[in-house]
Amino acid sequence: MAIVDGLLQGYNFFLTLSTFQQLSILIAAPFVYNIVWQLLYSLRKDRVPLVFYWIPWFGSAVGYGQQPYEFFENCRKKHGDVFAFMLLGRVMTVYLGPKGHEFILNAKLSDVSAEEAYQHLTTPVFGKGVIYDCPNARLMEQKKFAKFALTTDSFRRYVPLIREEVLSYFVKSPMFNLSKQSSGVANVMQTQPEITIFTASRSLMGAAMRNRFDESFAQLYSDLDKGFTPVNFVFPNLPLPHYWKRDAAQQKISQTYMKEITKRREAGVDANDDLISSLMVNSTYKDGVKMSDQEIANLLIGVLMGGQHTSSSTSAWFLLHLGEKPELQEQLYDEIQSVLKPKGGRLDDLTYEDLQGMSLVNNTIKETLRMHMPLHSIFRKVMSPLVVPGTTFVVPRGHHVLVSPGYAHTNEKYYHNAAVFDPHRWDDSNLASKDSDEVDYGFGKVSKGVGSSYLPFGGGRHRCIGEQFAYVQLGTLLTTFVYNLQWELKGKTVPEVDYTSMVTLPQEPAEIVWRKRPTCI
Repeated sequence: MAIVDGLLQGYNFFLTLSTFQQLSILIAAPFVYNIVWQLLYSLRKDRVPLVFYWIPWFGSAVGYGQQPYEFFENCRKKHGDVFAFMLLGRVMTVYLGPKGHEFILNAKLSDVSAEEAYQHLTTPVFGKGVIYDCPNARLMEQKKFAKFALTTDSFRRYVPLIREEVLSYFVKSPMFNLSKQSSGVANVMQTQPEITIFTASRSLMGAAMRNRFDESFAQLYSDLDKGFTPVNFVFPNLPLPHYWKRDAAQQKISQTYMKEITKRREAGVDANDDLISSLMVNSTYKDGVKMSDQEIANLLIGVLMGGQHTSSSTSAWFLLHLGEKPELQEQLYDEIQSVLKPKGGRLDDLTYEDLQGMSLVNNTIKETLRMHMPLHSIFRKVMSPLVVPGTTFVVPRGHHVLVSPGYAHTNEKYYHNAAVFDPHRWDDSNLASKDSDEVDYGFGKVSKGVGSSYLPFGGGRHRCIGEQFAYVQLGTLLTTFVYNLQWELKGKTVPEVDYTSMVTLPQEPAEIVWRKRPTCI
C-alpha cells in the first residue's frame, strides 16, 4: 500500500504543475531512465560492455546503420571484440573476428535461433511455410530439396544458358545494344539486377519460366529487397509505400510461379528438367507431409532472392573495381584466351570445367566477396542464457547476438591492405579446398569449421547452399563481359557502399563506360 500511496501522491503533485513543467518532465523522464538503466547495466559483471547512447530506444541505430564496419571498429577499440549496443529497442551483442564466427554460427540450436530473429522480416518477403517461417528441421529439408538442382551435372548445363542470356542482354538492353553501338555507358545498379534475374531464372527454372520474366521482374525483386531494412527488422508491417510495394511484388511473383506450377501439373512433370520440376517431385518431408504448391512457389522466391543478393551486388562491384583497374581486365582476358585457344578461341566452347581452371576469374569473385560481403550483419535470437567463452559474460534470453564476417574481411588485422582490391592475394590459395571436418545438417555435408576470417556465404547450419552456383553464374558472367567488352569507371573512384539496406550495394551513380573488344560476339 505504501508504494501505491507514493505513486498517487506523485501523480497528484504532477497535476499541480504547469503545462510547461509537465511537458518538461515527460520529455526528460525517458532520458533520465535511459541513463540510469545504462548505469545499472554497466555495474553488472555478467554483462558484456554496452556502447553508451543518449537517445532512448533508438540507441546506436544511426551510427550502425550508416557505417556498420566503422561503428564496429570504433566499439572494438573501446570495449574489445565483445560488446553490446542498443538497436531500436533490441540489445545486440556483437562478437567480432573468427572467434565470434565460431561462437555464434556454430552455437547450439537450443541456444540461438535464426528463425526467431528473422521470421518477422522474411515471411512478408518469401511467404508462409518456408525458410524462417517454419521449424529449423523443415528448413534443413527444404535446403535438401533445392540441392537437387545444384549438382555438377546441372552446373554443366547452366554455363551455356547463362552465357546466352548475357549475350542476349547485350543486344536487347538499351544500355548496351551491341548490335548497333560500339561504345556506351551502363549503370551497373540497373544492368546487374536484371542480368542476375534473367540468368538465374533461365538456368534454375527453365525456358518457360524465363519467358515470363522481363525487366519489370527485376524491379519487383528490387521492391522485395527493400523489405530488408533495419526498420523492417523492428516493424514488419507499417502503412508506408515501400511496404506496399514489397507486398505487391511478393503477390505478383508468387502468382507467376503458381501459374507455371499449375501448368506443369496439368502437362506432367519431369524432375530432371529444372528446380521447379525438381521441387514439385522431390518435396516430401521425412514425416510424409508434402510441401503445398504455394509453399513451393514461396521457396522459389527465397531461392532466387538469395541468389539475387549475392550475384547482382557482387557482379556490380567487380565491374566497378575492374573499371578502375584495366590491367586486371587484360589479365583476365589473357587467362580466358589461354583456356579457349586450344579449342579454337570461341567463347561458345567455354565449359564448367574451364571455369574451374580459371584461377584469376575465381579469385576476382573471391576478392569481391571479401571486400563486399552481401550481408554486413548476421543475427540470431538468444533462446537460453549464452555464456561467452573465456569470460564471465552471459547473454540473456531474449537478447540478440550479431556476427559480421564482412568486418573481418575488410580489417587490416586479417588482410594486408584490406581496402585494396587485389585478386592476386588469393593466388596461393586453393579455391576448391574443403575443410576435412564436415557435418551434414540434413541438406548435404558442409564445412563444420567457421573459425575462419573469410565466410562470404556464412557458416554452420544456415550456410548458403548456393555457393557453387554463385561461382558458376558469376564466373560465366565475368568471362562473357571480359571477352566482349573493355570498360572503365565513369567517375574517378569506385562508389562508396550504401548501407541503408542490409545488403552492401554501391551508391549511385555507379556507371561504367564500355567499348567493344575485337573479339566481341
